[in-house]
Amino acid sequence: MKIRVLIVDDSAVVRQILTREFSKDRGIEVVGTAPDPYAARDKIVQLKPDVLTLDVEMPRMDGVTFLRKLMKHHPIPVIIVSSLTAAGSELAMEALHCGAVDVMCKPGTAYSVGDMSEILIEKIKAAAMVDMKKRAASISERAAGQPPVKRLSITKTTNKIIAIGASTGGTEAVREVIERFPAGAPGTVIVQHMPEHFTKSFADRLNSICEIEVKEAENGDRVIPGRALIAPGNKHMVLRRSGAQYFVEIKDGPLVFHQRPAVEVLFNSVAAYVGANAVGMILTGMGKDGAKGLLAMKEAGAYTIVQDEASSVVWGMPGEAYKAGAGCVMLPLKDIAAEALKRAAQE
Repeated sequence: MKIRVLIVDDSAVVRQILTREFSKDRGIEVVGTAPDPYAARDKIVQLKPDVLTLDVEMPRMDGVTFLRKLMKHHPIPVIIVSSLTAAGSELAMEALHCGAVDVMCKPGTAYSVGDMSEILIEKIKAAAMVDMKKRAASISERAAGQPPVKRLSITKTTNKIIAIGASTGGTEAVREVIERFPAGAPGTVIVQHMPEHFTKSFADRLNSICEIEVKEAENGDRVIPGRALIAPGNKHMVLRRSGAQYFVEIKDGPLVFHQRPAVEVLFNSVAAYVGANAVGMILTGMGKDGAKGLLAMKEAGAYTIVQDEASSVVWGMPGEAYKAGAGCVMLPLKDIAAEALKRAAQE
């Protein structure tokens, strides 16, 4: 059965491009397009799409306002397709917080359309498998507020590193994990599959709500207690060591498992330079990125955590890691931060 997709974008050119590209895949049927949320509302009722692609910068009603209404009254998987602008990035982050499954940048120049479309098609297929009842319940729980998390005291040391990899659904999963980290938590390195520019907005958003400092990584940034570094979109991030100090290197390079940044690249460097002093985790996401890298970390003596299927938006990456035997333990998302901190505190 084909995945029924509705494209919502105020640009007729974008609607035309996405319709053409999606229609090349036998597993997808574009059932309609809409230039704004008002037209989209009627077509959702009429056409019953399985997945929505949604721009966030539109006239009459912005995509985030529409998404909030949609999640409340008619929750379906939504992928944000936005421009590479500061405003678009901020709105995209808000949309992810409000229930969107994933984010993708619009095709830019003609040569990038094919690559962008291929990735977006994979995101659509992953989104179609998301349990929206479970996701809507999670959103409602966040909106209602949660009791404060009990902070765990940990040993302050520059020798412990926490490495996190995530993709589809990962923005909220990463937030839930590092929001529970105390100010002196071990230095943390993160790869979240996102386009460039979006990672800066993601890091800034987390920095505003977390006790630790969170920033988009720059070449040469030190990995120190109380700081989390997020790999910039379209760049790989590797961990390096100079004496007792860790720092990151930001570099170009080929796509790995169709991704840049790739979890695999980061995890392999953590295995090589940190070994048993690391804690690694793979959170929700589509694909296979990071499974072999997490196994390399485990074989180097690191403690490794895999998010369980029930709490994952998409159990692709963590599922592959589990099948590869890369995890020391498999846990629901709510328990991962405490376990990581406990293991990092052990000598």
